[in-house]
Amino acid sequence: MMEITLALGGGGTRGNAHIGVLRRLEKEKFSIRAVAGTSFGGIVAALYAAGHSPDEIEEIFVKVDQSKLYDRKPGDGPSLFGLSAVSLWLDEVLGVLTFADLKIPCALTAVDLNSGLEVTLSEGSVKKAVLSTIAMPGIFPTFQMNGWELVDGGVLNPVPVSVARTLAPGLPVVAVSLCTPIGGPPAKSWTMPLPKLFPRPLAARFNQSNFARAFEIFVRSVDIGGRAVSEYRLAVDKPAVIIRPVVAGIQTLDKVDVRELARLGEEAVEAVLPELKRVVSWPARINRQFFGGAA
Repeated sequence: MMEITLALGGGGTRGNAHIGVLRRLEKEKFSIRAVAGTSFGGIVAALYAAGHSPDEIEEIFVKVDQSKLYDRKPGDGPSLFGLSAVSLWLDEVLGVLTFADLKIPCALTAVDLNSGLEVTLSEGSVKKAVLSTIAMPGIFPTFQMNGWELVDGGVLNPVPVSVARTLAPGLPVVAVSLCTPIGGPPAKSWTMPLPKLFPRPLAARFNQSNFARAFEIFVRSVDIGGRAVSEYRLAVDKPAVIIRPVVAGIQTLDKVDVRELARLGEEAVEAVLPELKRVVSWPARINRQFFGGAA
């Protein structure tokens, strides 16, 4: 049996590519025994671990009105966008599920602003864990839980290979990275995201302001730092295989064609199929079990 563990990386709406990765892996008869996720990868991980098929997850995301998902509501904390609508959506798709209810082992990651440490979420409410792992600093409100002030796990661990490895020791960890490696194409220029209440002419004028340009410089710099952290962590944590969907031209909060992103995920699996089949072969399994080869 071709058993693997998955680590699904963050990347905003680029994460729809994870759907195609899951679908193609299943088609090739890989058995996903556990899954860890960060940020958008955390949402997909939770839905998959809850028992939804890749096709079902795709339909769930296709039906979402992306233009209204991040509207601010009264009570949202200091942030550009809110997560109230996301919270209501999660009530529909995850309900009151706990990690104990999931079909396979699953863990999500976040970062506690108070201690500066990574937090692994694998107990209690799955919905709360998702709201924590997607809380992009400054973009979405922080999530308060257990004395922590939590933000997006991608701050410290953009592709949670180390967490995935703890869920199913001995199995090869397949990492899905949505970040462009350092030295690859530069980050795409950002347009300052504004609430929908801004009239279009005013929004266009604002996006030409010095403040908007400063915001773009800041975001692109953060993107470079995130790409570096991702590559450093992958080099240290050493997944058995890295799958890299070609999604570099998509911004974190872009409105996207879910099915097209999923197709890019399937193509990315196709590109590394020989390597994937090698790491689950009998020689590779014997190497891991008796000689401590990378998992």
